[in-house]
Amino acid sequence: MPYTEAKEHAPGRLHGIFVDPYSAFDNAATERLLHLRVACESLILSPMREGRLVLRVLHGWQNGSFEPADLRHSDHRLDSLAALRRVADDYRRAFELGQPLPCDGSGLLAEPLARAIAAAEEDQALDEETRSIPARWPAFPLGLTLYTFFKVYHRLTYSEDDAYRSILCQTPEGPREIHEFHLEEGEFAVVVPREDEGSDSVLLLHESQLSPVMQLLEAGHGV
Repeated sequence: MPYTEAKEHAPGRLHGIFVDPYSAFDNAATERLLHLRVACESLILSPMREGRLVLRVLHGWQNGSFEPADLRHSDHRLDSLAALRRVADDYRRAFELGQPLPCDGSGLLAEPLARAIAAAEEDQALDEETRSIPARWPAFPLGLTLYTFFKVYHRLTYSEDDAYRSILCQTPEGPREIHEFHLEEGEFAVVVPREDEGSDSVLLLHESQLSPVMQLLEAGHGV
């Protein structure tokens, strides 16, 4: 069964701000921190003030694991940096007390994958490799979207060498830009709708990055 690789490095809205976003956040870039603060203002702080930002905290994968059912998350609507601090404090307290981390379930990846596989198998049985190997998911409808987000979740959990990447992804809710950052100041991604839409943006990060990203946003607040 044929399948295609997920396409990344697509032009996004930061290309309208910077001549080359891929070099704007390099450690050697002139005014690198200013570039980062401008990007955070555009992608995170502005939709936060408008009430259109959801924080999605990832956890569950560890020691190289990447089973969809092991990936957990919690969602939090943010209208201020104080709301982000409260989420970070909740996670910190849970960790220090040995309690379960905040969790909205393990269906972030597992449930849409199961639905997509079931729908595809109404027409043709899928072999075990296609069902279980993420790089094979683009062989069935919605699989390319699932594979794209799988790679984002994996890089946010286990890190990545590229400082920045811009991805254009078709989702059931429509086209979305994914802006992914792996920086000394923190690792996170922002999923944003087209600029003429009023839909939510989603700030994605691993639970270990709550404090670094909070400090980054506090430093850039008001830019």
